[in-house]
Amino acid sequence: MSLKINLLVCLFIFHLLVAASVRGHKIGIYEIKKGDFSVKITNYGTSIISVLLPDKHGKIGDVVLGYDTIEEYKNDTSYFGATLGRVANRIGGAQFTLNGIHYKLVPNEGKNMLHGGPKGFSKVVWKVSKYVKDGPCPYITLTYYSADGEEGFPGAVLASVTYTLKDSYKLSVVFRAKALNKATPINLSHHPYWNIGGHDSGDVLSQVLQIFGSHITLVDKQLIPTGEIAPIKNTPYDFLKPRKVGSRINKLKNGYDINYVLDSTEKMKPVGIVYDKKSGRVMDVQASSPGVQFYTANFVNNTKGKGGFVYQPHSALSLETLVFPDAVNHPNFPSTIVNPGEKYVHSVLYTFSIKK
Repeated sequence: MSLKINLLVCLFIFHLLVAASVRGHKIGIYEIKKGDFSVKITNYGTSIISVLLPDKHGKIGDVVLGYDTIEEYKNDTSYFGATLGRVANRIGGAQFTLNGIHYKLVPNEGKNMLHGGPKGFSKVVWKVSKYVKDGPCPYITLTYYSADGEEGFPGAVLASVTYTLKDSYKLSVVFRAKALNKATPINLSHHPYWNIGGHDSGDVLSQVLQIFGSHITLVDKQLIPTGEIAPIKNTPYDFLKPRKVGSRINKLKNGYDINYVLDSTEKMKPVGIVYDKKSGRVMDVQASSPGVQFYTANFVNNTKGKGGFVYQPHSALSLETLVFPDAVNHPNFPSTIVNPGEKYVHSVLYTFSIKK
């Protein structure tokens, strides 16, 4: 018995030390740079605040929406560039049952939970644990300790995000997490609002998009999955062949906000390709996740952004790679449950190029 008690005490002290090492850090802005390709990140919400790269004329442009000040990120309700967790996207009714225990979470979108709740991973300060600004492989790793019971979730979690600039114009993002003492759902993602024509270039409706998913997870009026997986053929959601984002958007109420089931079974799956004719920029996305939420900034309205530019609906698109929304309440979806001793890893690779 005494050995068991000593072990529990050691685990408790370990968790306290981990928590103390991650919390209480100053908010800053960190740049990783490789030639004329650079990414800036703040440790508030581990948010991407800029991605700079040249267009077909060699002109450098910023291709993500965002703000000029950290204070604006603190007050943001659109999740500009933010890391999403402990569970990205929606959990219906802000509740679920795991191992016979019913958990009630903190709702922040009506009766549902969105992106981890009012104090999700996008609304906390992360610790910068490793940082190499430039050189052949610039990167930054940020970590966050999420306590047992945070936003209603069971168990403590240690999470990390690593941003790396690889080769020419490649941005790697790797999410890692460990469940420290209890089984818990973990589904990390992030929310860059991409406009590869430039954050201040207007809407993305003329940009050409291809998504490598032939099915979607159907949702109800509150955007909660019903559990049904449906084919996209002959619907406005069909982007299997490249076509303009706005080609059929008028057939939807507000725009796109739906999870696609990716077709590939490879470890790193083709997710989507975006092309902007005016700038010549192309963005190719690959990920290890089974799904991607395609969102067209439907509820961004008169939002003052970087340089005073005012963002409007459809001024960007998001391709949020993840396990399906509300998976914890749908046994037919891939599982988001991580048990103690298991490692969670989700990798995303953005490759940028020029098409003249």
